[in-house]
Amino acid sequence: MYKILQQDTALLPFKDDIDLRMASYKRTRERLVGKGGLSGFANAHEYYGFHHLDSGWVYREWAPAADGLYLTGEFNGWSQPGVPMTRLDNGNWELLLPEDALHDGSRVKTVVRNGDRLSYHIPLYARRVVQDTASWEWICEVWDPRQPYPWTDAGFQADKRMFIYEAHVGMATEEWRPCSYREFADNVLPRIHALGYTAIQLMAVMEHPYSGSFGYQVSNFFAASSRFGYPEELKYLVNRAHELGIAVLLDLVHSHAVRNTVEGINEFDGTDYQFFHAGPRGDHPAWGTKCFNYGKTEVIHFLLSNLKFWLTEYHLDGFRFDGVTSMLYHDHGLGAAFTNLQMYFSMNTDVEAVTYLQLANDLIREVKPDAITISEDMSGMPGMCVPVKEGGIGFDYRLAMGLPDMWIRLVKEQRDEDWNLDRIWYELTARLAATIAYVESHDQALVGDQTMMFRLAGASMYTDMDRICHNQTIDRAMALHKMLRLLTMAAGGNGYLNFMGNEFGHPEWIDFPREGNGWSHQYCRRQWSLVDNGYLKYGQLNAFDITMIHAARSYDILADGTAHLLLIHQDDHMLAFERGDLVFVFNFDPQYGHEDYVIPVSHGCDHEVLFTSDDEVFGGFGRIPHGLRSAYVPGHDGPALRLGLPSRTVMVLRPVKD
Repeated sequence: MYKILQQDTALLPFKDDIDLRMASYKRTRERLVGKGGLSGFANAHEYYGFHHLDSGWVYREWAPAADGLYLTGEFNGWSQPGVPMTRLDNGNWELLLPEDALHDGSRVKTVVRNGDRLSYHIPLYARRVVQDTASWEWICEVWDPRQPYPWTDAGFQADKRMFIYEAHVGMATEEWRPCSYREFADNVLPRIHALGYTAIQLMAVMEHPYSGSFGYQVSNFFAASSRFGYPEELKYLVNRAHELGIAVLLDLVHSHAVRNTVEGINEFDGTDYQFFHAGPRGDHPAWGTKCFNYGKTEVIHFLLSNLKFWLTEYHLDGFRFDGVTSMLYHDHGLGAAFTNLQMYFSMNTDVEAVTYLQLANDLIREVKPDAITISEDMSGMPGMCVPVKEGGIGFDYRLAMGLPDMWIRLVKEQRDEDWNLDRIWYELTARLAATIAYVESHDQALVGDQTMMFRLAGASMYTDMDRICHNQTIDRAMALHKMLRLLTMAAGGNGYLNFMGNEFGHPEWIDFPREGNGWSHQYCRRQWSLVDNGYLKYGQLNAFDITMIHAARSYDILADGTAHLLLIHQDDHMLAFERGDLVFVFNFDPQYGHEDYVIPVSHGCDHEVLFTSDDEVFGGFGRIPHGLRSAYVPGHDGPALRLGLPSRTVMVLRPVKD
């Protein structure tokens, strides 16, 4: 019996389903590598694509259904159909060219012949793809530098305490244009380091033809997006992050691919089933994209090699797997509430996708044992964060996707004085897997939506964020923004995530240049000057985030697996809990403070205030002196503290060990 069934006895009725999944995993792994390791199998990128040889260049492709393959480009004046490639075994094609035929940056396209029909494509393993500024078509630039990048990050190990800064390189400048990898490294990474985050999660790095997809409709899986610079500049970013002690995670899209045939991998060999399921099953009904066939050896080869490529070529520290729910279920989880365990163990579950995810986690640990993997799964699939050998899928964490939904629902539909603290606590702490908690990611602020601060403050953000200004709307928004973030970070998971700019309450929403907005960058940027000018309250929210993250790291609160509830009092709007050595006390009452309030604690000693959301440096009113001690109250059914707490305030205390 697998350990997952011993750890969660509620899964015992589904033992046969777990056994079926594990049998699929073992059978597939045996088929791929026998008793060997996956790393030696996942080397497609070293064989296919463009590579230097001692005698010149070699270019290889896998196109089993094609009748002919050709290469055309600047090297032959774009003559058609181009230089013919030689058919090898197993659907492979090869072309040898002299040294002077190509150079890094040479523009080429692959021409595929099916019968009398010719089609034009980007090479499947292209490492650099650019959009021509005259024709707007996407073109491959040959890229295989002979000199390796001068990495200086030997020995870097990711901090396992996951405080993740989700970022989009392209929108990281305040100017109305794309930001570059190098600008991000030089200008934004120091901010992230100062804030105290231990990892960045980079979005939209894998090349995609439409920026409005936020990078989630990938066309070229081995190409770092040229919108932001050259491959070596992305390596510069990763190397610089490692110098600052920051791990780099890639927002990985293996759940689907763009349906484009010229820019993407769809119908490369003339069939719809080369990489994807044939017919309607290969089309995602909600996203308009293509769905991989995870049961096909060549597809597994392509995707696992893609993982190894990013880990080795760019020294990445792990992945956040996008769209895992869509992968796991034949109906992609659309409209499903997942209200009972049977929904995870039914004919609707795609066992081949489960097997692929298990193999992916195996490979990642084999290539980089300390790598981090995070699953974006809203269904709550059991075993997601259980090791594969114990019957699980093998991720380190899953995103706590229900938390931002909860906060948005509460802010939109209820007055904060009516919030049910018992329900909030349950949502924060009822988890079976290791989770990454967050109030808002990029998802909550896409066009048509709003950041949490904008939800709370509304149009007052445009007029009343000056530090000398106080009105009820902004005071409430400031107070709740700080309280929600600290509560979520301290109680909501085993790690924490913030989207770029939300730490200081970035206003409005995110919208990428597109026809519908006149191709504007107005909302595709981060207004760092709101923090830096020193006159606005954004800087105070930023200061609170710094204090919050650094306190969590200094006291290593995430090492304590769960927060320990001390008190919930709905009528008083009070919530208190411990995590590690710190005590967190929240008063959600919008009007009334409490004096001489008794809070039970674990440590039989006085406690002192570490910081509060009411500190003036954080835009509060300074009603609680720093260093103030909360008196230990002996004999009150165990250790307790007597303290005072103003309305809409959180206080963080630490034990005084005289």
